[in-house]
Amino acid sequence: MLGAWVVALVGLTLLGAALGGKPSDNLSVPGLPAADGAAVLQRAFPGQGAADGQVVVRSVGAPLAATADRDAVLAAARDLRRVPGIASVSLPGPPGTVSADGRTALIGIEWSTLPQDLGPADLERVRAAARPLEAAGLEVAYAGSPAVQAEASGTDWSALVGIVAAVVILLLAFGSVVTMAIPVVGALVSVGTALAVLTVLQSVTDVSEVGMTLAVMIGLGVSVDYALFVVTRHAQQMDEGTDVIDSIARATASAGRAVIVAGGTVAIAVLGLAAVGIPFVTRLGQAAAIAVVVAVLAAITLLPAALAIAGKGLGRWRLPFVSGPRAVDLDAPADRMHGWARWSLAVTRRPWPYLVASIMVLVALALPVFWMELGQVDAGSDPPGSTTREAYHLIATGFGPGFNGPVQVVLEGPRAKAHAEDVAQRARDLAGVIEVSPPVASPVDDVALINVVPSGAPSSPRTTDMVERLPQRLRPVAGAGTVVYATGATAIGVDLSERVAERLPWFIAAIILISFVLLMFEFRSLLVPLQAALMNLFSVGAAFGVVVAVFQWGFLRSQLGVPEAVAIEAWVPMIMFAILFGLSMDYEVFLLSRVRDAWLDGEGPHRSVAIGLASTARVITAAALVMVSVFLAFVLTDDVIVKMLGVGLATAVLVDATIIRLMLAPALLSIFGRWNWWLPGRRAA
Repeated sequence: MLGAWVVALVGLTLLGAALGGKPSDNLSVPGLPAADGAAVLQRAFPGQGAADGQVVVRSVGAPLAATADRDAVLAAARDLRRVPGIASVSLPGPPGTVSADGRTALIGIEWSTLPQDLGPADLERVRAAARPLEAAGLEVAYAGSPAVQAEASGTDWSALVGIVAAVVILLLAFGSVVTMAIPVVGALVSVGTALAVLTVLQSVTDVSEVGMTLAVMIGLGVSVDYALFVVTRHAQQMDEGTDVIDSIARATASAGRAVIVAGGTVAIAVLGLAAVGIPFVTRLGQAAAIAVVVAVLAAITLLPAALAIAGKGLGRWRLPFVSGPRAVDLDAPADRMHGWARWSLAVTRRPWPYLVASIMVLVALALPVFWMELGQVDAGSDPPGSTTREAYHLIATGFGPGFNGPVQVVLEGPRAKAHAEDVAQRARDLAGVIEVSPPVASPVDDVALINVVPSGAPSSPRTTDMVERLPQRLRPVAGAGTVVYATGATAIGVDLSERVAERLPWFIAAIILISFVLLMFEFRSLLVPLQAALMNLFSVGAAFGVVVAVFQWGFLRSQLGVPEAVAIEAWVPMIMFAILFGLSMDYEVFLLSRVRDAWLDGEGPHRSVAIGLASTARVITAAALVMVSVFLAFVLTDDVIVKMLGVGLATAVLVDATIIRLMLAPALLSIFGRWNWWLPGRRAA
């Protein structure tokens, strides 16, 4: 079995390298008006899909019209035209390329390649060509391609930090180097295999950089989680004197079944993102599902093989001050009773105070959700010191914030070109618009293009309102039979936010229903899956609330390396819900499996809950700390969206493993007693 995994990992890695695919962060969304407009634009203006960028130049003193500065701009443009891959360079001069005070100018660059084909080397060549500008004492920054791709390709230490944190936590939790090493090495093999699969797939379909990061984030967390579920059960059975091979078989049959149910729930939840109709989000869900499925396969095949090799040496190389997992004894004297056993008895004997206290905390954490604003993250939130952030602020200072997110108005129809100037004049008269470019007619179709610059930043509510109303306001002067589209990155972001807001409630309802049915069949109960769904909603709500408080309101924002408050990226709540609801089920299934095992063994309704909680609290806490550490490690990345995902996922897991799994869930199970296992047509006892 170990050999099969090694062959799979090495073989897939070599195959992916040979195929040579590259990640693609294509955010096209078929069916959105802005996406339809983008398709018309690409057809009518060939080359629109190629990469483009800007060299932003600002003089700290006199206007750029000075002879020395003008000569530096001309020299830079001449050198830029010689850079391999650059198709054309546009000099400052047309409206919108030189600021009103004459101190800021834009040199446009059109590439002959797609954005994903550019990288750090291309940015260095552009920097070298632009050295005459710096030599003249001008401020220079770079926007668009290849600056965006170059800054996204830096070294990411987050996964390594997460792995180191997992090693430390598992050593402190189990006290054995061998017990620690088996889940960690298994997680590395599992994540490596999942990434190899994605590398192969990116040669035949779109796999995004964010999807790769998400696969690492989720894969590391669930791989360690699932391994701990099985290893802890095996260690407890070994402590009771069970034979090694029998113990591995029983642990895989019981905890392994819980892993399959939990992993299946996660996979179904993230694959359900396909129903939303946003291809980019669908691909994120598919990447996460691949990581989860590989983790489940590793937990029920690779892990038992490793445990068999470890044999009776599972607890070798122990830390002298840490005890390992052992069997639960609720009847031991109070002074010799394990701490988790005392806690489980306290919660199950007096459930109401724990129930009320936990609900109050969860409601307080979730309250900011009611003020969530969906939008888009722009370059203004890039890390301080990055050239894209510097370019964003130079453009905003010289031209206005709206120049960082112009809206492209596309007219399509037999009279589009004839009415284009009327439409442009109407756009100039609209509130929230500061500049409109002259219309450009397509050389191949009945299409005209007009660039409209809003007065607000791309992510501002004012810009959102303007973009939403723009086609309706321009349509009356466009002429009969002419279709008006608002497109571009800003307009696509606005339409995407509307799509998410419209479909998110239905998506949430569908995921809850599917998980309810799965848990009902697994545990032969009606109340248990209902409780699980409600408690998972609590943990997801708390995570959303913390994300709003941190990124939108600014609490602890600077400590997380986010330079300014941002709206919540439109698709983030949807992907977060799918992942969080699935991850919450991990701990729910593991706890309920132990409670149900005790119930089926003849224990009473309250004692079975106490046994289940005492048996799983240690491993759930350790697994949650590992997962929280892994997720928080991704806050070290520069990508604000990845930071959002890291903070949200870490919050949900922490809340789920402490407030919900240690207080709310056992309190509810104790209150309902034998009715937890009631199903219509079955007796409760």
